[in-house]
This record gives sequence, structure tokens and C-alpha cells, in this order.
Amino acid sequence: MNLGSIGAGNMAGAIIRGLLARGFAQAATIRIHDRDEAKAHAFAHETGVTPCQSNAEVVAGSDAVLLAVKPGDFPALLASLQTEILGKKPLLLSIATGTTLASIAGGLGDTGNTVPIVRIIPNVNARVGEGVAGICPNSIVTEEQLAWTEKLFNSVGRAIRIDEDKFSVFQAVACASPAWTFMFIEGLARGGVKKGLTKEQATAAAAQAVLGSARLVLETGLSPSTLVDTVCSPGGTTIAGVAALEEGAMIGTIMKAVEKCYERDLEILANTR
Repeated sequence: MNLGSIGAGNMAGAIIRGLLARGFAQAATIRIHDRDEAKAHAFAHETGVTPCQSNAEVVAGSDAVLLAVKPGDFPALLASLQTEILGKKPLLLSIATGTTLASIAGGLGDTGNTVPIVRIIPNVNARVGEGVAGICPNSIVTEEQLAWTEKLFNSVGRAIRIDEDKFSVFQAVACASPAWTFMFIEGLARGGVKKGLTKEQATAAAAQAVLGSARLVLETGLSPSTLVDTVCSPGGTTIAGVAALEEGAMIGTIMKAVEKCYERDLEILANTR
């Protein structure tokens, strides 16, 4: 299917770069538009996708349309495209935070529930093919359309079907957490620098350690707590570090970060109703 993107920001860019790098789609089949025309043209020049003069042009030339604008801009966008979308009924892929399937249909004036919509919450790691996305379709989406959507996001990581009422917690666990993981890597790297490594050496070592650790969780099926035990020898160096992290309430602090992120998402959702 031809893919269009309304928005060329960080997340849309990460998704498109990732799927192009992995051969899911050819640049010639992708259209984009952004209200910042310079950004859209720069992105098109970089990737080879086709820049459009308007959002309506994106819809007209696409079988599936990625809606990648900020939540505050969403109502006006939907209102401006009612005629085009209700007329063509492309598959809509929304990555707008806090914007429900029902609110998208309502914003389009789709009282008969005729437009296929998949709500998606991705993360920025799609750019390197290691993203994760929660997806939830409305009742109009066909199995073929849903399978294509899953294939798209599996091409840049992993797609996980979730119920819509779990989006707020999913975004905290999967989509905000890269920022916290980057902080963890930075902390490891600074600790290495403090004890004599160069910043480049320490950052590379820390990032690879995090990458490998994540793969161990996914590929062995062992719980993280079990894997912690496999690394810790009695009276050894690792358990000493684990004890220091426990004294700093590392796990409790991370849990609190998830809770705060979850609560903020609920606030955004309430403000869009």
C-alpha cells in the first residue's frame, strides 16, 4: 500500500527512516506533508520520499495515512480533512498521544463509523529497527489491514496488540522509557569516565551492555530478576553494585517514573475530550 504521512517530526521521521532502511517500503511510494514546509522538503531530500503541497494531497495519493501531529493540532487537522477522508476512507494510523479512536472518528464527523482507524503508540527506537509499538484497531479495520499495520511496525521493531484502555500505561513502559534508558547509559558512562575510561569507550560499553541485556530477556524468556541472580556471585563485585542501587531505591524510582508518566498521559487525554 502507498503510505502517506501528515507530519514529518521526530517520530514520523524515525518510523519512515526505519521502514525504508529495512525495505518495508520504497521511498517512491511514500508521501509527506508538514506545516513546516522547509522541514518536509529537507526530509524528502534526505530520504527520497515525495513531498506534497497539502495534507489533502497526501490523503489523495495514499492507501494508508500516518497521522503524526501534536494532540493540540489534531482537532483542526481532522476537521480540515473531513471531505477527503470520508470520501476515500484510507486506513488511518494515528500516533497522536491521548487521542482515542472515538475522538478521531468524532473529529471526522464519521457518525456511521466507516473509516478504518488504528491507534498506535510507537517509540523512537523505530529509527534503528528496535522500536516497540502498541496498536489497537477500531471495528472497521480488516484483518488484512491490521496484519499490514503489524508488519509495518514489526519491520522497525515489534508491534504488540493491546486494548485501548491500556495505552496510557503502555506509553509509560515502552515509549517514554527510552529517555530514562538513555539516562541510565549516561550514568554508566560517567561512572566509567570517573574511573579512567574515555567517554567514547564508556558509552560504547554501556550501550552494548544494555542492548545485550535486553536481548537476553527477550530471547531466553527468563525474568529480569532471575537474570540478575545469574550475574551476581556471592560476595562478588556485581552484588556490591546491586546493593548500592537498592540503597538508592532504583526499582522504586523507576516505578514512580512510570506512574508519573501514566498520570500525565491521563491528564492529556482528559484535556482532549
